[in-house]
Amino acid sequence: MAELVELAVVERSGFVESRHHGTLVGLAADGSVAVALGPGGPILPRSSTKPWQAVGCRAAGLELSPAGTALSAGSHTGEDDHVTLVRGILAGAGLSEDDLRCPATWPEDQATRERLIRAGEQESRLRMNCSGKHAAMLAAAVVNGWSTDDYLSPDHPLQKLIRERLEEAAGPVDHVAVDGCGAPLFSTTVHGLATAARRLALAAETSPEGVVATAMRAEPWYVGGTGHENTEFMRLVPGTVCKGGAEGVLMAAATTGQAVAMKIIDGSPRATTLLALEVLGALGVDVSAAGALMDLPLLGGSVRVGEIRVSDGLRSELS
Repeated sequence: MAELVELAVVERSGFVESRHHGTLVGLAADGSVAVALGPGGPILPRSSTKPWQAVGCRAAGLELSPAGTALSAGSHTGEDDHVTLVRGILAGAGLSEDDLRCPATWPEDQATRERLIRAGEQESRLRMNCSGKHAAMLAAAVVNGWSTDDYLSPDHPLQKLIRERLEEAAGPVDHVAVDGCGAPLFSTTVHGLATAARRLALAAETSPEGVVATAMRAEPWYVGGTGHENTEFMRLVPGTVCKGGAEGVLMAAATTGQAVAMKIIDGSPRATTLLALEVLGALGVDVSAAGALMDLPLLGGSVRVGEIRVSDGLRSELS
């Protein structure tokens, strides 16, 4: 804990009422470490490694449309077109919603959730933000003639392949956990995550990594959804790949080679997009079009009285 660095602060009416500490690594265009703050130990990257789960599915021979590939690498908001595509991936493999092993939830998109509740619908596995990934894993298993009932076991051939591709990009896995959706969760480090993000962004288009990165850039709405920060990040900063995860994790990289990854120790994601854009901007990426994502006001009534901002220490480091 003593090694953690203050990365962002919440300032209200001139008073800092909250502080976000963590670990952050920024890589220059040539891959060298430009910024390294906080401890370098292992973290659980959560959904930030969904792109490598999609890479594993592609490496296993699964071919999906760009939208389907982006969906398999994303955390969708459960909107109707997301669900239609998940159903399509499952149907193409001769499977259905019953084969999914992710939990049933309400969609994250508020308008969709409220509409479904008014209509008397129930929580659904298809609406769960990880259902695209799960559908792709099932379809990849079918392509290879692998079993589907245990597709979430760390010992399943697909999960072994996913781990292999992640370790190639990010370094050794020290711990295997279970993610919130039930899938295996492989540990990494923040530096490893930044390195893997850079590798994804620079991959040859025909490689599994390149196919996934190209799909994410072309179809960012399927990585997130309406108003989702990952979607808006990639839409407003063309050429980037960006994927956040639960508990304050995020990775992003540009086609010019700059990359950033972080873990906020209190688990809050509210400053992660701001931090990623600030770091990439300081490293030479043009993030000027994403100003709206970097302005995080605090309101007192309906009047702006403060903001969430980069810490003075990090600002000094970046300058």
